[in-house]
Amino acid sequence: MASEEDDDPIIQEIDVYLAKSLADKLYLFQYPVRPSSMTYDDVTHLSAKIKPKQQKVELEMAINTLSPNYCRSKGEQIALNVDGTTSEDSNTYSVKMMDKQTFTSIQSTTNTSRYAAAVFRKGELHITPLQGILQMRPSFSYLDKADSKHREREAANEGGDSSQDEAEEDVKAVTVRFSRPESDQARQRRIQSYDFLQKKQAEEPWVYLHYHGLNDGRSDHERQYLYCQAMGGSENTELVKTPKEYLAMLMPPITEEKIVRPVGPSNVLSMAQLRTLPLGDQVKTLLKNVKVIPFANLMGLLTPGTDSTAVLRCIQQVALLVQGNWVVKSDVLYPKNSCSPHSGVPAEVLCRGRDFVMWRFTQERSVMRKEITAIIKLPPEDVKDFLEHMAVPRINRGWEFLLPSDSDFIKKHPDVAQRQHMLWMGIQSKLEKVFNFSKEDLVSKKNPQTEAMHVSGEQRLKAAHERARQNQPSLQKDLSARRQGMGGAGPSGGTGVRVKEEPVSDGEDEPMDTSSSALPNGLVNGYPSAAATSAALNPHNGHGGTPMPSPSPELRDFVWNMFRKQHVLTLSEVKRLFNLHLASLPPGDSLFHSISDRLLQDTILMSHCKQILVPFPAQSTAAADEQKVFAVWETGETFDKHRQVLYEIFMKNYRVRRNVIQTRLTQEMGDQVTKADVDRLLKECCVSFGGMWYLKGTLQS
Repeated sequence: MASEEDDDPIIQEIDVYLAKSLADKLYLFQYPVRPSSMTYDDVTHLSAKIKPKQQKVELEMAINTLSPNYCRSKGEQIALNVDGTTSEDSNTYSVKMMDKQTFTSIQSTTNTSRYAAAVFRKGELHITPLQGILQMRPSFSYLDKADSKHREREAANEGGDSSQDEAEEDVKAVTVRFSRPESDQARQRRIQSYDFLQKKQAEEPWVYLHYHGLNDGRSDHERQYLYCQAMGGSENTELVKTPKEYLAMLMPPITEEKIVRPVGPSNVLSMAQLRTLPLGDQVKTLLKNVKVIPFANLMGLLTPGTDSTAVLRCIQQVALLVQGNWVVKSDVLYPKNSCSPHSGVPAEVLCRGRDFVMWRFTQERSVMRKEITAIIKLPPEDVKDFLEHMAVPRINRGWEFLLPSDSDFIKKHPDVAQRQHMLWMGIQSKLEKVFNFSKEDLVSKKNPQTEAMHVSGEQRLKAAHERARQNQPSLQKDLSARRQGMGGAGPSGGTGVRVKEEPVSDGEDEPMDTSSSALPNGLVNGYPSAAATSAALNPHNGHGGTPMPSPSPELRDFVWNMFRKQHVLTLSEVKRLFNLHLASLPPGDSLFHSISDRLLQDTILMSHCKQILVPFPAQSTAAADEQKVFAVWETGETFDKHRQVLYEIFMKNYRVRRNVIQTRLTQEMGDQVTKADVDRLLKECCVSFGGMWYLKGTLQS
């Protein structure tokens, strides 16, 4: 314990005071378009105004028209375009030249509870909470005014050509219409519209302000309020807490924050925003985006450490089990009172039709679109939508289910599979009554040669060993017969040697792969297509297996950029980051397909990385993928040698102290190793716990 305290001694103690005088009036202004060395402190501020509720600020600043960097002709041209040739009080530029610019604010963050302004004086730190953080950017509203002026001039020119002597228009009858009462749904849509929000924001009046410069006397007076006015402690009760209260401040109870976030496109999913939602909403949002996903991939997209039992409870509320994979429920995609965007069919009818398609996939791998349409009697566009959610088209085979059957999930969770089976039985009975069919009428005569077969590498190896054992007696007998024949022929029996001639290829009998290469959004689940794996599933091809495909340039770039940023990653973390990358790709993207663990590891080793054989302790609970640690070995930097020395240390020790690392670096690199080098090395590659240092990913929680 003493050694740990020596490593991190207390240098100085500082008293902290909380000032509240400006707590609800203090704003931080940022000017991102100019460097910090070019401030606006010496620029003349012409006017300032604020909308307090929206935290919107506008500043007008003068432009130095006498500067050698100012283009006078451009300034006059802009003023002419904006104000025209007339001289009016409402003109933007009164001197017929662009002599000022306007800055408008946008909020950097909506939650400023973690930010404060601090002043250090005489060994005391005074902090004041910020009301808002605003970024001030130049406003180009004068260009809109110039455009409107231009349109007005064009309209006037067109209108001037009309004759002044035209006869008065005939009197026409006016039809009076009365608008229908607004429904609740229409009112909600109107309230959420962009025009309504703009109108509400425009209704808040501007509050005009007086600007005081940095060295103004009023500014000096206001700056005094940044210091705590009551030093006795009565005003600083927030900083005098019991250990239990202080812990509650550091880790407050989880509350649902109602934060207005910017509305993004409906097909864009932010993982950062997703993880702020409750678990049920996370699962529902993911299912609505991917439509079909295996349970293992869903767990990889959620926050690490999420309870799988809780996820199973949530997913059964929004999805149904089809061939071991989870497909989003129809009523989630088509809520009540909605309709088809193609044909206007009500949601209830769409849900029944889509449930029928899902049920058919619980019975067989492929379905025919014509058969589906003939039974559910919906427009072809809607039927195609149903199928694209969960299947891919195959030539001469109809629509095949998007993902391979996940038998591992069914074996691991038999209770869930049984419950889902009973649920499908109930759905089947309802569908039979609605569509007037029986299951026996739909049983297809399957061709066993067209059935998809999924064979693991271990099964192929066992099959090869079994064939070799069975063929060994006949091969041994054939070899003995050949040896006897060659011995009888003698040296002059060259004519006794026969070369068996076989055709080079019997390609006429080999079926051609005609599967479609276009993959829909289900590819984000990380599964290869059946066409990509069909060659690898045949253990009898005479070559002992299909060679591993080489990684694509996109995959190599992704792995290289990931390790350049992280430096050290376990295989488990690589797969998690890869799944997140797949989920962020747009639907239909097929850059990353047929990515297996073996291919991923080979790509890592080809990206100037090496596997670090960390000696995990015997009692370690780390999984196999968590014990495979990879690190970038060569980046072309001189700092590579430092990292390589560190990796060699961790090949012999699971955890080490800082002084051991520093001593070894000094031995290898000499006295040129500085404290900054050691700090950088540990920050890039390690994590600390209890005074010991571990490689990233090897510290078990």
